[in-house]
Amino acid sequence: QVQLVESGGGLVQAGDSLRLACAASGLPFRKHAMAWFRQAPGKEREFVATISWTGGRTHYGDFVKGRFTISRDNAKNMLTLQMNSLKPEDTAVYYCAADSQVYRGTEYPLRVSTEYGYWGPGTQVTVSS
Repeated sequence: QVQLVESGGGLVQAGDSLRLACAASGLPFRKHAMAWFRQAPGKEREFVATISWTGGRTHYGDFVKGRFTISRDNAKNMLTLQMNSLKPEDTAVYYCAADSQVYRGTEYPLRVSTEYGYWGPGTQVTVSS
């Protein structure tokens, strides 16, 4: 059974940093492209960042503008998202996702949520002004 469990969310002030983590189990983590998405109240789920199965290719949503960094540790089956210079508009539930297939994400980034077959329950990030 595949499990993705996010952690690290919380309440911070504008300009602060947070580091989200996603612990994966039940799948060959090192073979799967991974991603972070987010969803704010009343809005659609939004692509944040993705990393290829090799870890050699990353891609970010346009709004990130160099503030976030996605990374993976295949030895620990862990995905992370370092978020700096947080803004109130970053307030959302952040979800970790694993590609439904293997060995992808190196030729083109997987930006669409339907590419991902496995999802965590999410972690709340709230940024106050």
